[in-house]
Amino acid sequence: MLQSPVRTACAALALTALPAPLAAKDAPAPVDKPQYVIISFDGASHIEQWERSRALARETGASFTYFLSCVFVVDKQHRARYQPPEMAAGRSNVGFAQSREEIEARLDQVWTARAEGHEIASHGCGHFDGGAWSASAWEQEFEQYKTLMRDAWSANKINGEPDEWKQFVDAEIRGFRAPYLSTGPGLFKALASTGFAYDASTVSNGPAMPGRESGLMRFSLPMIPEGPEQRPVIAMDYNLYVRHSGGEEQPAMAEAFAERAYTAFKAAFDAQVKGERIPLQIGYHFTLMNDGAYWNALERFAREVCKRDDVRCVSYTDYLEQAPAEALGG
Repeated sequence: MLQSPVRTACAALALTALPAPLAAKDAPAPVDKPQYVIISFDGASHIEQWERSRALARETGASFTYFLSCVFVVDKQHRARYQPPEMAAGRSNVGFAQSREEIEARLDQVWTARAEGHEIASHGCGHFDGGAWSASAWEQEFEQYKTLMRDAWSANKINGEPDEWKQFVDAEIRGFRAPYLSTGPGLFKALASTGFAYDASTVSNGPAMPGRESGLMRFSLPMIPEGPEQRPVIAMDYNLYVRHSGGEEQPAMAEAFAERAYTAFKAAFDAQVKGERIPLQIGYHFTLMNDGAYWNALERFAREVCKRDDVRCVSYTDYLEQAPAEALGG
């Protein structure tokens, strides 16, 4: 069943031993300078899209980063457990989980994805524009995230909490992407002070190498040429949706929109393969916009490029672990 688009949506380094399923994955063949592709998903809500993305990963050998919003492990009936900065408890721009059963299914997806070698990172909780927030406000949001995630099983009276769950929340969720890609000095100060390893919230004019600043690695989603006029657009499904149909559903145009998205991704990829081989980052949501056009384009792209011997389709954590030191700012 297709989900209606969420118009308000816009746009961890693993420190512990990896689960056995990941350790069993075949090691990639050595390549002098592989082309990295980093595909990520913001929000990580709908169970169907968890399953669909994981199936794509199994088919292509890719690993993804899921920037999970923590309101999706909070039942709407108990939404006051979330206390966002600078506003009343129980507020959220993207709602909450609808039931305990939904939360249980989502936690199962999170834990299974981790075991399969994917990364779970933070998208904050209530999907607010925190561009003007102070560092202390962001620190409150990050503390809320950690508390709600640590208690996700027990607070919802769900049996079967993995023994390593709390350690996973504390030590492995160390990447962040800001809602609306809205950043500010307060965010970066708070990220550095609270132990995050990287941020993936900024935008660059074309693919750009990550850089280290104040101990934090910063990744930027690229602007890439798109459409007949080759105008730059952020390599993200929501931005394509707004570009193509003004943020309104046009299902009759789904095939044409999918072709445009795929063509833009592939051209950006080809330019790097033939050029400097800067990592290509692509951001997505768990929302099927324009009748699933952008997910169809992403699947086509991943099936074509991720199986190549000279390509590594990896999570942000994978990239930080695999890339040479000179690619990580020394």
